[in-house]
Amino acid sequence: MTRTCCRCGLAHAAATVLPVEGVGLSVHGEPGLRAPLAASSEVASTAERLQFTAGSGPCLLAAESGFPVFATEEILARRWPAFHDLLVTHTPLRSVLALSLHGRLKGVGAVDLYLADPDGATAVDVFEARCVAELVSDHLAVAADWSVWTPTELPTWSDTPDAQRRGRLWMAVGMLVIALELPAADALAVLRGYAYAAGRTADDVAIDLVERRMHPDQLREDADSDH
Repeated sequence: MTRTCCRCGLAHAAATVLPVEGVGLSVHGEPGLRAPLAASSEVASTAERLQFTAGSGPCLLAAESGFPVFATEEILARRWPAFHDLLVTHTPLRSVLALSLHGRLKGVGAVDLYLADPDGATAVDVFEARCVAELVSDHLAVAADWSVWTPTELPTWSDTPDAQRRGRLWMAVGMLVIALELPAADALAVLRGYAYAAGRTADDVAIDLVERRMHPDQLREDADSDH
């Protein structure tokens, strides 16, 4: 079994044993440097991309705080309106229970449990969910303990297809930094803003930029409007 299959297998296993519609695994570096590891389904992958496009959400908070984040649809709409808007527009998912990982991955790893029920996040047995998160942490910790982490780079074991896709986004951000003469944080904000307005994910817009189906100048108007 390859390392990539192992990550996907963990997500599928978690989705099987818990009463949820989808599971996503992710790791986080510096603020904004979020890499998805694997998801149990395409819908769960889409939900992660939408959360990244919005720039905030329960998974980010769970990874940073170390505490479970119960996000019913009402809480999503009130606390993370951009993410909520994207989620209900593009997926059948309506609530999220986000849990941090433990051990070596504490503070940088998280598990998102996605549910179609608007109040489903509060119906999940948090003890069972935490047990699953601990098992995931234990499996990933073996790789984490033998890897090198730096402040700006994620470890090699996290280089899954989903993470590689996010890597192309950082290439697109670099293109915007040069073309629009912006700091990286502002370039990422422009990319996210353009994607949100277009009803797309930031990852999809980034791929169009990297593969030259779009030109950075198409995002210049958004950049100029922010100044």
